[in-house]
Amino acid sequence: MIQNSVLIPASILLAALSTPALAASLRYANQGDLKSLDPYTLNETTTNAHLGHVYEGLTRRGKDLAVQPSLAERWEISDDGLTWRFFLRKGVKFHNGNDFNADDVIFSATRVRAQGSNFTTRVPTSAELVKVDDHTVDVKLKTPNPILNSQWDTWYIMDKEWAEANNATAPTPAAATTPSFSSLNANGTGPFKIESHQAGVKTIFKPNPSWWDKPEHNLDEIVFTPIASDATRVAALLSGEVDVIEPVPVQDIARVNSSPNAQALTGPELRTIFLNMDSARDELLFSNVKGKNPFKDVRVREAFFKAIDINLIRDRVMRGLSTPSALMIAPELFVHAKDFVRPKYDLEGAKKLLADAGYPNGFEVGMDCPNDRYVNDEAICQAVVSMLARAGVKVNLTAQPKALYFGKAGKSGGYTTSVSLLGWTPGTFDSHNVLYDVMGCRDVPGSSRGETNYGGYCNKDLDAVTDQILVETDPEKRNQLIKKAFEIATKDYGHIPLHQQSLAWGVSKKVKLVQRADNQLLFYWAKKD
Repeated sequence: MIQNSVLIPASILLAALSTPALAASLRYANQGDLKSLDPYTLNETTTNAHLGHVYEGLTRRGKDLAVQPSLAERWEISDDGLTWRFFLRKGVKFHNGNDFNADDVIFSATRVRAQGSNFTTRVPTSAELVKVDDHTVDVKLKTPNPILNSQWDTWYIMDKEWAEANNATAPTPAAATTPSFSSLNANGTGPFKIESHQAGVKTIFKPNPSWWDKPEHNLDEIVFTPIASDATRVAALLSGEVDVIEPVPVQDIARVNSSPNAQALTGPELRTIFLNMDSARDELLFSNVKGKNPFKDVRVREAFFKAIDINLIRDRVMRGLSTPSALMIAPELFVHAKDFVRPKYDLEGAKKLLADAGYPNGFEVGMDCPNDRYVNDEAICQAVVSMLARAGVKVNLTAQPKALYFGKAGKSGGYTTSVSLLGWTPGTFDSHNVLYDVMGCRDVPGSSRGETNYGGYCNKDLDAVTDQILVETDPEKRNQLIKKAFEIATKDYGHIPLHQQSLAWGVSKKVKLVQRADNQLLFYWAKKD
């Protein structure tokens, strides 16, 4: 359910959190909310993690991020690479008691690719799913795809009968203002059921006693409460009123670590934080420049890049807990990333580029930013606004909760933005995902390419290399193609990579968690004393 955020006084919120709990009740607070229970509404890590307690994919990822069997016990690939056969797990039931079978997989493949879904790239548009029997499904492809199922851990399988019975066959768009049945209710196969859900207030998860796998947690319930205020969230952790918070503000990490009952779990994250610029429209939606679009000129895009002092953002805003990035993917995920060097901050060079492009006095433009999604997201945007002002560009910043932000700037909102901040961890942990989903042209009707390309940047040469990457099976040839693609992109300044942020979870010393570099906080591995 997509609603406007409700501000809850801290005193009331902490009082609600302090009610008596079960012995193994785990209380979790995040800066953002869980707006919709529809698993195809919002492709966002925190939402995927929430719903990953309830729903499952044909595959899952382990503690080391390796792909593992889940609702599919195993799979086979034909010699020509064009047919993948998935053997489904037998005896699995949805939370309402319905049996899981091939019909649910085929239904979910249709639904996830339907209008309104934010996950259309999970299953190739041209792929045909064929039921062999109740527990066998063939996926037939037009061209080989060696990474077909690499992000199926977050393509969650839904119950066809349940969806049809409740008028929930269509996905709920992120921009929806009227709640759908699937946005308020959930019916998965996963280790937890949702007992109650109040968007903006509280969601309670209970263990699924009929889960097909053996639980590794010892929890009686998970109580999720969104707490937007950094100070209130940290106070709740330090007082023991919640067991886990995410994120810990970078300025509070030392304070949390010095407390007797909590600690900050930190580590590298694979997410890249970056800026989009609308280079698709002939005229920007939010600018004083009329009749043309400054971002269609590569000199303007380069000027914006060089006007941003990323080292200052690292030192002042992120308190050293970020790594400036030269690429739109974390260096851990691309073997040749070391061959790329981020252009240096160059304010005078940026001013000259703007002047050469016909904007000696700069111009005015709007910028959109979430304020409850990434580490210090609003503060990063405010820093960028100040830096661009030095180059003569006046940026009018709109920072808002993520549900409103994604509903405006994202696909379901018609990409209604001129400059926007976004973070991306490739679901496949592979460069193709970034090149296709985030950097690919979105100008082909019916194609899922560029679904998360908020700025609409388009380079057909880049797309052509991206298509070669998908079908190339030789690892070194494939890496050279990826390098070629990033060379094209970096010279064209279609996006502005900023940094990889660091993970920072606040955890009670009574709780043991697994921290993965994809920042999915998954409690089915949690133990609480």
